[in-house]
Amino acid sequence: MCATQSVRPIEILLVEDNQGDVDLTREALEQSKIYNQLSVVNDGVEAIEFLRRKGKYVHASRPDLVLLDLNLPKKDGREVLAEIKSDDNLKRIPVVVLTSSKAEEDILKSYNLHANSYVTKPMDLGQFFKVVQSIEEFWFTIVMLPPKE
Repeated sequence: MCATQSVRPIEILLVEDNQGDVDLTREALEQSKIYNQLSVVNDGVEAIEFLRRKGKYVHASRPDLVLLDLNLPKKDGREVLAEIKSDDNLKRIPVVVLTSSKAEEDILKSYNLHANSYVTKPMDLGQFFKVVQSIEEFWFTIVMLPPKE
């Protein structure tokens, strides 16, 4: 069965504090051919609570993919990535770092923390849409993911 015929939507967690980027990502995913459900948290502390289903996120769905910005309030994306990839219950969830940083140090650190990919946000609106839709298409039509636990 292909992802577009799936009974349930593909669950995507966006960890992003910039409302403009949240809106653009949401719009790009709404135009996608892949049936998806986007959840959004605005800081690193909320991201970990969501993933561990704590507090107000006790009924949250386990995401199939995390789109993670690096520059976040409360707990930055690098810390979130390190926690995800060191947690036996979370480490198999693919994490795509989606950030404005092109710094070599951020790229190396993200991969050293086991990010599944690192993508810089394009400034151009049309390119931003293409990037988000390409990420989704790659992870849900090309890649074989482990089953949800």
